[in-house]
Amino acid sequence: MAPSNVVSQRFNSQVDAWIYPFFEQNWRLFAPDPDSVNREISARTAHTAPDGSIEVSDWVDLTAVDASAIRHNPLPSHTAQNMLRRSWTSYVELHGGDDLSRSDRAVMMQQYLRNIAADRMAERGGKPFENIQLRVVTLPVPAQGSADGDRRAAAAKNSDTRLLPWWKVASDA
Repeated sequence: MAPSNVVSQRFNSQVDAWIYPFFEQNWRLFAPDPDSVNREISARTAHTAPDGSIEVSDWVDLTAVDASAIRHNPLPSHTAQNMLRRSWTSYVELHGGDDLSRSDRAVMMQQYLRNIAADRMAERGGKPFENIQLRVVTLPVPAQGSADGDRRAAAAKNSDTRLLPWWKVASDA
């Protein structure tokens, strides 16, 4: 980004609305702030059958799909590593804990997160769907020094699960 000046100050909100979240720039590239939690972001879809019944898919762990795509890849893309994680972080920053969009940017971030999840579910080649729901399980990073099984059990015990509302998706998803 350019240094602050009269033009950038005057048009800051318009520029931010255009470049975020796709071209985000910040100091984390040079001084990363490692996550203190692990998040498992899962999605499921719903489809209205011809008889009017609602068919709900099983949960799909999107975070595990991302991890498997970068595992053993010596040069994984930045997008593969961070798109889902950063979209979730931005969503939480803008929505807090109640999932209410209070700004145009919050609406855009909700759509962005929804579209990422819908695209990934559509790529799986399952049935068509009209709605998608996300579940995010937050697990604290286990403390070092204890046995692996003990660390995992402690993290699971202190986990937090957040279930987002059902979101409508475009018919071509």
